[in-house]
Amino acid sequence: MQSFRTELENPIVQQDIIDLEKKIRLFREGAITDEKFRSLRLARGVYGQRQPGVQMVRIKLPYGKMTLQQWKRITEVSDEYATSNLHLTTRQDVQIHYVSLDRTPELWHTLEQDEITIREACGNTVRNITASDRAGIDPEEPFDITPYADATFRYFLRNPVSQEMGRKIKIAFSSSEKDTAWAFMHDFGMIPKVKIIDGKEVRGFKVLVGGGLGAQPFLAKPVYEFLETDLLIPYIENVLRVFDRHGERTSRNKARMKFLIQKIGMEEFERLVKEEYKAVKVKSVPVDADAWPQTTPPVIGEIPAYEIKNPAKYEAWKKTNVFEQKQKGYYGAYVKITLGNIGSAVSRQLIEALRPVIADDVRVTANQGLLLKFILPEHLPYVYSALEAAGFAEPGFDSIADITACPGTDTCNLGISNSTGIAKVLESVIVDEFPDLIYNKDIKIKISGCMNSCGQHGIASIGFHGSSMKSGGKVLPALQVLLGGGIVGDGVGRVADKVIKVPSRRGPDVLRSLLHDYEINGAENELFNEYYDRQGEKYFYELLKPLADLTTITPADYIDWGQVEDYATAIGVGECAGVIIDLVATLLLEAEEKIEFANIAISKGAYADGIYHAYSSFVQGAKALLLGEAVSGNTQIGIINDFDKHFVATGKFSFETDFKTQVLQINGNEPTESFAKTYFQQALSFYNAAQAYRQKSAEPAQA
Repeated sequence: MQSFRTELENPIVQQDIIDLEKKIRLFREGAITDEKFRSLRLARGVYGQRQPGVQMVRIKLPYGKMTLQQWKRITEVSDEYATSNLHLTTRQDVQIHYVSLDRTPELWHTLEQDEITIREACGNTVRNITASDRAGIDPEEPFDITPYADATFRYFLRNPVSQEMGRKIKIAFSSSEKDTAWAFMHDFGMIPKVKIIDGKEVRGFKVLVGGGLGAQPFLAKPVYEFLETDLLIPYIENVLRVFDRHGERTSRNKARMKFLIQKIGMEEFERLVKEEYKAVKVKSVPVDADAWPQTTPPVIGEIPAYEIKNPAKYEAWKKTNVFEQKQKGYYGAYVKITLGNIGSAVSRQLIEALRPVIADDVRVTANQGLLLKFILPEHLPYVYSALEAAGFAEPGFDSIADITACPGTDTCNLGISNSTGIAKVLESVIVDEFPDLIYNKDIKIKISGCMNSCGQHGIASIGFHGSSMKSGGKVLPALQVLLGGGIVGDGVGRVADKVIKVPSRRGPDVLRSLLHDYEINGAENELFNEYYDRQGEKYFYELLKPLADLTTITPADYIDWGQVEDYATAIGVGECAGVIIDLVATLLLEAEEKIEFANIAISKGAYADGIYHAYSSFVQGAKALLLGEAVSGNTQIGIINDFDKHFVATGKFSFETDFKTQVLQINGNEPTESFAKTYFQQALSFYNAAQAYRQKSAEPAQA
C-alpha cells in the first residue's frame, strides 16, 4: 500500500488515512486481533460484507448533499475500487460494494480530494446526520435547518466524546412540522421553531431524544419544546457524555440510548444530563446562518435539442415528482431510483446532461432517490428528457410505488431473506395492477432483510421484514407483515404493528389482499392508517391468515426471491456496531493511546478533548485490570464502581478518596487548562500503575 503523507493538504485527514493504512498492515501481520481491527475499520466506514474477503464502504454525505463534482468523484471511485454501482441509503449515504480492504486507504484519499469522508460512517459513533431533503427550498420551513445540521456534523466528527460509545447514535433534522426526516425515530430529532422574544424573532428547535427502530422500536420523547439554536450542540454533547458513561456495552441488543432511558427512567436520565453540564466543552455554539453559502440557481448553459418519447408519462412525472420551491419561479424535481441503485456511467451521463439547468446541490433522499434543485419551469421538459434517456424518469416518487428496501441477503451479514427481489415484484404489482396508485403518497411500503429495520419497515403503512418458517422439517423464507406505521407530525409518529408472518413467495398476494380490501371497504377520503385503525389489527390478521397456511406450501415457496436454489438461513455476525474487546493487553494499549491523544490535545489548547481522552484512559485501564481478574463490566460507570470494589477496597490500589471520585472529577469541573493538566497527570499515573500491576501479575510465581 502506498503512503499518503504528502498528498493531502488537510493534516488531520492525512493522519486518519495514514492510521488506517498502518492498522491494516498490523492486522495483516497478526499484531491486531480481528475483533479489535473490526472496530477500527467500522469507525472508518469499512464494513464487512456477507461475501468473505471484500468490504462495503459507506460514504458519508451530511444531510445527503453532493455537489456535481462530488457525485462524479464517487462514480469514479466506484469504477476504480468497486462495482461501478452507487447504492443510495435511507441514511442519505452512498455505499459501494466488493472493495478490497488493502485499497481502502487509497480509496479514502481519492474521495477526500473533493472533501468527501468515510470517517464515522459506521461503528459506535455519531452516524451520518440526516435531514429533510427539501431543507433550504421547502415552502413550509420556518428557516433553513441546513447550517445547523452541518455545524452538528462538523462538531462531532472526530470528537473524542463520540468515538467509542456503546452503540451508534443517529441524528435527524426535519425542515418543518411535517417531520419528513422522521425526528421521532432517532436518538436525537430536531424540528425547527421560531419564537418572538423581546420583539425579535428567535430560532430554535423542538428536541426529541431516545427514539429508534430495530427489533424493538421506541418513539422519541420530547425534552424541549423550544431550545434556542446556539444551545443545541452543547445539549447533544451533554447527553452523549451520559450515554457514553452509563450506556450498555456488553449486550449490544440493549445498548442503544433508548434502552438506557427505558432502564433508568426519563427523570434519572435528565438528572444525569444536568449533572454533566458543567463539564461540557462549550455552553453555546452560535451558528451564523446568515453567512451560510446559499445554493444558487445554475448559470444556464447551452441546452441541446431533445425530445420526450412519452408525453403522457411526462405529465404524470410532473404531478408526482415536481414541486415549486419557496424561491418563486424555481422548481425541485425528484428522481425515483429503484432500490437506490444507480450506475456510475449513467450518473456521469446525467451530471453532464443536467449541469446547465440544475443547481450544484443534489440531495440523496431518505427514501433512496435524488432531488434536483432550482429548475426553471421552461427547463422541466428537458430535465425529464435527460432522465428518460438515462432510464430514470419513472413517476410516482415517494408514492406507494416507490418502495424502500435495504440490500438484505444480497450483501448484508444479517440478512435473513431477500428484500430487493420482493421489492421489485411488489413495485410491478402496483404498476401493472394498480396503476392509479402512483399518485397515492399516503401509503408507504418499506422492506428490510431482517428485523433491524435498515429499510424502515417499522414506520411503514405496509412493512415487511425478512424472517423464516419451518414446514415439513424444512426451512422456507418468510416475511413478517407490519401495518399502520408512519408520520403524524411535529415529532409524533406511529410504530407499525406486527400482524402476521407469511412465506416470502406470498408477499405479492399480501399486497393485493390489502389494497383490494382498502379499495372496497375504505370510506371516501379515508387514509390507509385511518382505515387500519377503524378495522383493527385482528381484522387484518384474519384477512391475511389464509396466506400463512403452510398446508398449501409448494416447492417454489422454498426458493427465495431472486434465487434459484432452496432457501437456507446463513446469518453472519452483524457489524452495525463495534465489538467488545476482552483482551487485557489490547485494552492497556488502548489506555496508552488515549494518554497520547490527551497529551496532544492539551498541548494544542483543546482542553476539553484532552480531559475526555484522559477519562477514557482511566476507564480502559480499569477494564483491563478487571478482566485480568475475570470481572467484566457492561457500562463505564459499572467498570468504575467494580474497580473500587475489587482493587481499592482490597488494598491493591489506593487513592486520596477512591477511584470513582478521582475519575468523575470530569463532570465536576469546568474544562480549564489547570484542571486538564492536573487530570491528565492523574490519568498518566494510573496508567503507569496499571501497567506495573499487570506486569507483576504476569510474572511467574517463584518456587
